[in-house]
Amino acid sequence: MMKPSQIRELAPDEMQARIAELQEELFRLKFRGATETLDDPLRLRVIRRDIARLKTVLHEEKTKQTKAGAVRAGGR
Repeated sequence: MMKPSQIRELAPDEMQARIAELQEELFRLKFRGATETLDDPLRLRVIRRDIARLKTVLHEEKTKQTKAGAVRAGGR
């Protein structure tokens, strides 16, 4: 499980790469879960939540950049 403080230390491209890795792992686990019993079924939940955390922090970073650009341009 990744903490938000750990995620914020990553660069945006590293976050995107981590999201892709987790989505691939989630796909493989779901596929395996459909055909056999998983050793750790809670891993699916952890992966989904990590993906959500990464996407949230990535969105926050984009929002901060957008707001900073609007302030410099004289907008709201």
